[in-house]
Parts: sequence; structure tokens; C-alpha cells
Amino acid sequence: MNYPINYVPPKIWKWENENGGTFASTNRPIAGSTHDKTLPIGQHPFQLYSQGTPNGIKVTVMFEELLEMGHSDAEYDAWLISIGKGEQFGSDFVNINPNSKIPALLDNSGDEPKRVFESGAILLYLAEKFNSFLPTHGDQRTEVFNWLFWQMSSAPYLGGGFGHFYVYAPEKIQYAIDRYSMEVKRQLDVLDRELSKKEFITGDEYSIADISIWPWYGRLVLGKQYGAADFLQVGDYHNVLRWAKNLSSRPAVMRGERINRKSKIPNQYLLERHSKTDFEALDFDTY
Repeated sequence: MNYPINYVPPKIWKWENENGGTFASTNRPIAGSTHDKTLPIGQHPFQLYSQGTPNGIKVTVMFEELLEMGHSDAEYDAWLISIGKGEQFGSDFVNINPNSKIPALLDNSGDEPKRVFESGAILLYLAEKFNSFLPTHGDQRTEVFNWLFWQMSSAPYLGGGFGHFYVYAPEKIQYAIDRYSMEVKRQLDVLDRELSKKEFITGDEYSIADISIWPWYGRLVLGKQYGAADFLQVGDYHNVLRWAKNLSSRPAVMRGERINRKSKIPNQYLLERHSKTDFEALDFDTY
């Protein structure tokens, strides 16, 4: 696809052609389902429909952390939704999340199923339901909210901005890559300055703020996101690297990062997760 250098936007934009890039076949300017699709339902109270992107990893890490703490009633089934195939536009999925984005959660632990969508909302919902990874009152609770919503508002510049133009766009556009590289490095500097004063992002306690930020920014500086560690000179952010390595060694994070993902390497990831014994087949020395 050729893009004119001197493009002049028309008075009214029209959807006439696929816009190119990795997700061109699923992008569209309208909402709603494209096909009927019944989602599977497992035996556990929570049914998670997701893919192992950073937003998906947030929620699987949260569930694994809850189980690691001994919350046996946080057992869950994690079903793969292949967003590249457009499975997020299936009728059942859209009924859970009308925005057609992973992750989407059904809580069947009560009298009636309850839907929860958007990764930040799911983290907050689970933290309050299990009274874990979120202070119950005071300034520390506010600080967790500050950083949880910092991540939700900042990550689109990393993913939809930098990640898209650096990796997925059909052509390399220097202006776009420069613009979003600058912003991502500014965000990393924000984190680095904050983490120079504390072990975790809000202080001495691990929280949903860390769980939310790590899959995006922690994995970025560890070289697990977009293959851009050298390009962005992530070694300059010593405090972010220290924090990222610390979290990556947590057993729950190691497990949560491996769920709802595909690989050509045997025993690297789980397409689905239904039991803690599923992880016995994995080789955690591979990535």
C-alpha cells in the first residue's frame, strides 16, 4: 500500500480500504459482533477470555497472585481469544465486553453471572473482592489509584503509538516513531525517578499498580516487548530495570506471563489455563 507524502484529509472521512498493517483485517469503524460464537465455560468461578498481550497478562498475573496468597476461591479458567482472527467480535464476547477488547471476565461466583471488562477495572474488581493488593483506606489507597490510572492513560502511547509504528505499521514513518519514542522515554523516566525512592511503585507494598504497569513497561525494559530495548536505551533506566527484574522473579508473575499465548517452541506457553497442574508441562527456562 502506497501512502501519499502530501496527504490532504478530505472534508469527510470514509472507510473505503483496509488501512494496512498487522491488524488491518480486523480493524473497522463500527462496534458490535460480526458473527455468532458461543464461548466455552469451565468449572471454576471465574471465566477469563483473553490473550497474552500486556493487558491480558495483567489479569492472569493477578489471578495467579491471588492463588499464591491462598485464595482458593480465585480459581479460574483462562480461554484464548485470538484477536488476530477477530474472535473478540463473536456474539458472546461482545455481550461481555461491548468494546470488543481483551481481557473480558465473567464472575459466576454469585447468584447471577457478572461481567467485568477493561483490564484496570478487572484488577480493581478482584482486589476489592479478595481484599488483596489494594490498601483499604488512606493515602496509600489513593496512591495505588494514581498509578493504576497513570498506566491506563499512558500505555496507549506505548502500545497504540510506539508499538504500532515501530512494529506493526505497513511502513516506517520517522515522524511517528520519533514522536512516540520521545513520549515512551519520558514515561520511563517518570517511572525511573519514582522507583529511585521505593521498592514498588507506591512504596514498600506490592499492589495492583505494579501488576498493571509491569506487563507494559517492565517487559519493555526486559526486552520482551517490541524488540526495542536497544533502540530505546532501556539500560539508562536503572531503577525500572531493578523493579522489573524483581517482579519477573515472582512465581505468580512467571506463571501469569505464560498464559493464553502461542509459540513454536514446545512447552513455552499455555493456550488455556484450567488448573495449577497445567504449568507442570512448561519449561520456565525458555522465553
